[in-house]
This record gives sequence, C-alpha cells and structure tokens, in this order.
Amino acid sequence: MRFFFNALSIREKSFAVEWKLLAFMILFMDVKLAVKVAAIILAFVFQPHFNFGFRLKESRLPLFYIAAPAIIILNWLLLGDFSISHNLVILTGIGFWILCLLAVQQVKLFVEQTDIQALHNTLLLFFAINIVMSMFNLSAILLEIGLRNPFRYQGQFQKYFINTGDHIKGITFDSSTTNALINSFGILYFLFRKQYAWVIACMLCLIITASNFTNAILLLLFLFIFLFNSDRNQKSIMAICTCMLIVFLAKFSPQNDNYISQTIKNAFSKKGKPTVAPLKDIPIREKPDSILSPEEKKEKFATLYLDSLERNRLNKTVKVNTPVVTTAIPSARPEIPGDSIHTPTFQSRKDTTVFQREIISYTNAHAEQPLMANRNEEQLPGKIIALKQSFLFMKEHPFKLISGDGAGNFSSKLAFRATGLGISGGYPQRFIYSSPDFSNNHFKLYADYFTRTLGSHSIINSPASVYDQLFTEYGLIGLGAFVLGYAWFFYKRIDRKGYALPIMLLLLAAFTVEYWFEQLSIVLLFELMMFIYVKEKNTSAAHE
Repeated sequence: MRFFFNALSIREKSFAVEWKLLAFMILFMDVKLAVKVAAIILAFVFQPHFNFGFRLKESRLPLFYIAAPAIIILNWLLLGDFSISHNLVILTGIGFWILCLLAVQQVKLFVEQTDIQALHNTLLLFFAINIVMSMFNLSAILLEIGLRNPFRYQGQFQKYFINTGDHIKGITFDSSTTNALINSFGILYFLFRKQYAWVIACMLCLIITASNFTNAILLLLFLFIFLFNSDRNQKSIMAICTCMLIVFLAKFSPQNDNYISQTIKNAFSKKGKPTVAPLKDIPIREKPDSILSPEEKKEKFATLYLDSLERNRLNKTVKVNTPVVTTAIPSARPEIPGDSIHTPTFQSRKDTTVFQREIISYTNAHAEQPLMANRNEEQLPGKIIALKQSFLFMKEHPFKLISGDGAGNFSSKLAFRATGLGISGGYPQRFIYSSPDFSNNHFKLYADYFTRTLGSHSIINSPASVYDQLFTEYGLIGLGAFVLGYAWFFYKRIDRKGYALPIMLLLLAAFTVEYWFEQLSIVLLFELMMFIYVKEKNTSAAHE
C-alpha cells in the first residue's frame, strides 16, 4: 500500500503544473501594457514579497535593474530639463525598469517555491500554448484565402505573400520576431532535454514566422552546439531542423530566399542607388474595369471588340479549309479565368498610407532638415547607419559618454512612444516629447526607411537595439552595469552542459534588433528558464 501511494505521489508530481506562474507569464508577455501591469498587480496580491535581496556579492536579483533607473535620475538632474513633458518621459522610463524588476522578482519567487518537475511542466505547457496559437494564426489565414500556400499567394494587394510571417504572432499577440524568439528558446530548451517531438513542433512554428534574423542566429547556435556540446541524436535533430528550413525557403517561400540574397547584395554593394526592376506593361485588355478611367474603359471596349472581329475572321477561315468535326459537349462547366496576376490587386500598394504621411509630417516639423529633401541614398542597412549616428553623436558630445544622453532622448522604445504617433504604444497627446537628438538621428532614419515600400520595413533597417540604447542613453556606465550587473550575473551561475549558455547567446544576439527590456516579453522568459536551470543544477550538486 505504501508503495502504491509513493507511486501515485510520483505520478502526480510528473504532471504537476504551477498554474499561477503560467497565468502570470501569459498575461505579462501580452503585447498590451495594461495587461502587463494587471499581471504584476495580481501577482503581488497573491504573492506579496518585496525582499529583493540586492547585494554587491551574490545578489539574489540582477543589480542592473536598480542601476538603470539610477542613471535615468542622474541624467535628469544633469540635463536640467524639468518641463512637464520631459518629467513624464523620465517617470515613464523609470516605470519600465520597475516593471522589469517586479516581474523578475515574481519569477524568482515562483522558482524558489515550486518543485523542479512542476516548473518544467509549466514551461512545456507555455510553449505548447504558443504552438497552438501560432497554428491558429496560420489557420485563420488559410480560411481567409483558401487552402493554398499563403507564402506564394499574391492576392489582396500582397497582404500575405512575403509578409505572411508577420501575421503569426503566437501567444503574446506581439510581433512575429517575438514569436520567433520564443520558439527558438523552445527549440534549444527541448533539444537539451531530449524532447525531440517538441523541438520539431517549435521549429515548424519558427519557420512559418519567416524571421530571417532569428533563423540565421539559430543556425549559428546549431553549429556551435553541433561542434562542442551534442550527442548523435541531438546532431540528427539539428540536421533535420536545418533541412526543414532549407525546404521551406526553396519550395514554400522562395521570395524570402530572394529577399535575403538581395539584402546581402545591397548591404555590400558599392553602387549609390539600388537597382529597380522595370515595371511590366500590362495590356489594357487584362486590366479590371474598376481601376480604369472613362477613356481607358472606351479603349478597352474597342480593343476587345477588335479582338472579337479578328477571332470571327479566323474561325471562318478555319471552317472553309477544314472538314467539320463533331466534338463532344463538355460535361463540366468550363472554368472562367480570373484576373491576371499582373493586375494591381496582385501587387503591393504603392500609395503612401495615413500613418506614413504622419511620420513624414512629424519629421519635417521636428528635424533640422525635411525628410524628403534629404532622402537617404546609402545602401547600408538602416541598423548600421544607426550605429554610425550613435558613434558620431558621442564623438561630437564626448561629455555624454559617461552617463549618456538621457532616457527617451536618443534611442529607445520610450523615445518612439513619446512622439505620440503610436509607433511603440499610446502616449498622452498633451505631453508628447521629442528630443532634437532623437528627431535628427534615429527617428529621421526610421522615417526614411518606413515611409518607403514594404520591402524596406525590416528589422535590419530599424535603429532599435538594446546595445545602442544603453550606449546612447545610459553611456558607458549603463553598458558596464549591463555587463557586470546582468550578463555576468547569469553567466557565473551556469555551466556549459545544458541549454542555459545557448539561450543566453540567443538573447545577447537578439539585443541587436529590438529594445527588448522595454518590450517586457522575451527577457522575462529567458530569466525564468535561467532560474530553473540554476535551481536544477544546484539541486543536483547538493545530492552528489
């Protein structure tokens, strides 16, 4: 009997889930800031604990989370701008770091108080829900356009086609890049836990997000793991995942493959202007009446009439010179061909949207030079140009190297949000704020690329980067606080045997393409996985 109850207890533990942790992660990683704040409030209602345990040695939480707001306050005092608009920017910036701190505190508490197996079950369920949501996104697309490959479907003004991955948002309802990174964390996590079916499922979801950046980073990590830290089965699974990606790019989404090649070519091209493919001359008989002017409609009518006369003449000629042949009447109704693929509905829209016009107007009003008068013609990716802007700014303002230009003044999600344009979330219109340093550099660069066609709306052209943010707004002190108070905090607690080091390398690479701390999403997932890894490692060491 005792054996039976022991076996039952083990079985219960093997299926146990920490539901409060799962709910907290789902809510906090939602794209809406209000939902994140509600998640924090609810978590502290059920689990009130404000002993953060900060110490210079063996700190319980990363010291970076108290260093960052301290630097904001220091710069606020040094800058001497105490206007209401700027004060709101400062408070908002500090508020983001407080949310980061409160979130990591809750995650740490959950890990400390929960059984290891239940933590792994909770993490698995989180990834499973994200997979289901990603498949739901894809199913919604297929219901809309019919059972066809959306990555090749050019209808609806190319709403999907090369942009299909942007609609695969997953559990967070955020950008597809966020979903891609979540799945990459899952791939590495399940790979080292040898749960290979889940590796394939996460890889499939990663592939359909079509995140070229994330795919490239994951392949590099695969190479690192393949060479230094994998067994035969893991090598085989990584090879299968790589083949899946190759097949997708070659057969299902060749335009993404072409886009990667063209991006690399443009990045290293020395030509001053990009090569533009000539527009195809669409015959007027193939154009739909809905886009024709009255004169063009008359021309199309005349053209079709002349075509019909020519067909009649040819038919009479055939009847005279050929014997009469009886043909069977087709049993099925002949299919009427649809619009030609060369018609406008199969091409991406070229007109400027309302949002793009707002960006242009805002830039022309706040930047020293109007946007359209100084259109950037460099073929370097926007992210490289952003780094050049940052280093040039620091070269011209060396006294700001120490603590930076101040929160929201040069390169951050906060700087974009404070414009009131809705780029990175809502902001009170009465208190909109835009620093000249931001308007003349990163915002103008963003406007230059994101007022072009969709082909330029890529993360490679976005100035967003955690490293750029820390360098320009928090200075060398901020970079040092990140290295010593965050990256080293986790690195010194792990080993090279499991998934911890690869997911840390993945996060450090991801910091080049977005303001992830302010995004309040994948950083918390990373911290949860690291805390679980450290707890499991310490528990195993204690039993040896």
